[in-house]
Amino acid sequence: MNKDWAEKNKEIQKLLSKEATYKEGIMKLLEFRGELFQQITWIIEGYPVEAFYQLPFAGAKGYHSKTLAYSIWHIFRIEDIVAHAMIAGDEQILFRNGYFEKIASPIITTGNELEGQDIADFSKKLNVQELYLYAKAVKESCDDIISRLQYKDLKRKFGDDTKQKLIESKCVSENENAFWLIDDWCGKDIKGLVQMPFSRHWIMHIEAMQRIKNRLCKIARKGVDPVAICGLSCNHCFLGEWCGGCRTEYNTCSFATCSEGRICPNVKCCNEKNIDGCYECDELETCEKGFYVSSNDGANAAKAQSLYIRKYGKKEFLKIQSRLHEKYEFEKVQEILGQDYKEALRILEDEECKKG
Repeated sequence: MNKDWAEKNKEIQKLLSKEATYKEGIMKLLEFRGELFQQITWIIEGYPVEAFYQLPFAGAKGYHSKTLAYSIWHIFRIEDIVAHAMIAGDEQILFRNGYFEKIASPIITTGNELEGQDIADFSKKLNVQELYLYAKAVKESCDDIISRLQYKDLKRKFGDDTKQKLIESKCVSENENAFWLIDDWCGKDIKGLVQMPFSRHWIMHIEAMQRIKNRLCKIARKGVDPVAICGLSCNHCFLGEWCGGCRTEYNTCSFATCSEGRICPNVKCCNEKNIDGCYECDELETCEKGFYVSSNDGANAAKAQSLYIRKYGKKEFLKIQSRLHEKYEFEKVQEILGQDYKEALRILEDEECKKG
């Protein structure tokens, strides 16, 4: 489990356990849920549709053996059922505003009964964008329920009537891999539900989603030119685990994610000019598109690296990058090269001389 997240969760649960610190615990829990949900948002915004039904760890044991789409469905179906069918006693979000129809899911259950290829097949049927909107709606509704809970509510338990209601709803499969959930939930008080479906359950599955997307990016980058179109080295970028690079469909580079159509201006320009990268462009020295915009702290570093590629080629460029990154972290390299692109080019050329 992510150590930072585990520590935050541990602190939150400690605060919730005492009436004097309960409100602070609730506030921190809601903030933490927002932080975790941001991870899901970045994944939704950053990856192509096909990423959400891939099984890069097929056959493995653990939450990472699932798909990205299944993980989102599973997290928020459980939360929806527990928050609304049990705690609030009202209609589940899935059955409001046409979410079920829009998502196009073939099931209303938590998905625990699915295994292996069935998970991939299920995931492929889902409308991922609608699934995300559903997850967001569940998260927001549950945040509201959590914010209204009083300390005294934490000891509230659930009787046989709740158990029967869950069984009749058919929202949990009768499959042995799933049906145990009903006994598990009904065996907890509200405090126990806050500890698992509303916090720890998120941590385990979102961490697994990170592992899945990291593997997908690694697969996508295999055999692909590691030199970005703007002149940066994908092999040395701090986004290496998140981004497949601008030459793949797994491009989560900052200028791609914030640009129209999710296409970096440098990529768009080079595609229009039918050139491999900015290093082949005659306007490079005066360019202020994309990474080269003057307000970008890394503009000079990127431009210097493109100029170096133009003079010495990609192979030598990657060697120099490796030498620099043996000495410094990515951010430090960018800082060293980021003052003036002409000076930065000289620094790179000095490294070339040292190499000999």
